[in-house]
Amino acid sequence: MFFTFAVASFAVESAGRVSAARVPAGLQPRKAQASADGAIHVLCDSDSGPQYVKSRDGGRTFSAPIPVVDAASRKPGLKFLAWDFAVARDGRVHVALGTNAWQLKLPKQEWGFFYAALAPGAGEFSPLRNLNHQPSEGFSIAAGERGAVVATFLSGKIYTMTSRDGGATFSEPAEPDVTLNPCKCCTTSVAYGTDGKLALLYREETNNERDVWLSLLDPAGTGKPARTRISLTPWKIAACPMTYFTVVPAANGYLAAWPTKGQVYFAHLGKDGAVLPPGEIKTPGTNGMRTGVLALPAADGATLIAWKHSDALGWQLYDANGQAQGNPGSAPSPGTGAAGIVLASGKFVLFP
Repeated sequence: MFFTFAVASFAVESAGRVSAARVPAGLQPRKAQASADGAIHVLCDSDSGPQYVKSRDGGRTFSAPIPVVDAASRKPGLKFLAWDFAVARDGRVHVALGTNAWQLKLPKQEWGFFYAALAPGAGEFSPLRNLNHQPSEGFSIAAGERGAVVATFLSGKIYTMTSRDGGATFSEPAEPDVTLNPCKCCTTSVAYGTDGKLALLYREETNNERDVWLSLLDPAGTGKPARTRISLTPWKIAACPMTYFTVVPAANGYLAAWPTKGQVYFAHLGKDGAVLPPGEIKTPGTNGMRTGVLALPAADGATLIAWKHSDALGWQLYDANGQAQGNPGSAPSPGTGAAGIVLASGKFVLFP
């Protein structure tokens, strides 16, 4: 069954390039991704737990929501939160989840990284799995080629777990780079580049200088990880600011967006992780603790940056030279997630 929702274009000076689509009522979009076949996948939170919906017509209609958490895993008082998801080239959906187990004072091995997957054509997600069995947060997940999936989390340090069989099995947790000293209550963001390397975005805490860094990893394990500071505006604070940020693949490398002192910035990065001209770009966006930031690169070099603040989704479109196009846009949007995709046509669709 599919539900119909109007796609509403917002009045931004971008030649109709930015529009928005509403997901079924009661859902709070967390993240969206377009798959190789053009379908749009949206991960949402709801009062009944994380839900997944899909559109095959650019966001005009959506499938009926599918619960991410299986019935056997649901327990009184236990809440699941959608942290991240990734759609593999074959259409398999991989979801990273956390819980409020620490609030319920459940055994600490239940405070971990939970994972579920939806096989192509399946009507329900796989039974939930606890991947790491340890207190952790900052969950992110990415899907690469030939069944590669990486799950990343914070537990004092940064750890990754890798799958080579589409999520059927994962390796034991390991530090991809022992030199990383992350903010303990922020997050992680990972993305496979077009060359197969893995970009890991995180916030450092060394000397209380809360800069955002990119660690570029070779999944084959050859060579030393390359680490680059990408945030140039300094932020020295004697506490973790508890922020979210994102890195995504782009044609020439990667695109990253993050907050510094509540202000949202972005930068284009080369395949080696280096910041490309014009460097760090300040947006008109602001956000708070643990609220989403979205970065969408189009094939022609245009970039859409979006941010969540006070139950509103804001955004700004930029051209290939990093110049703002038109005025910032905004729409009411419950929850903390920032979700959107780039269509094959080069137009952007947001899900407030």
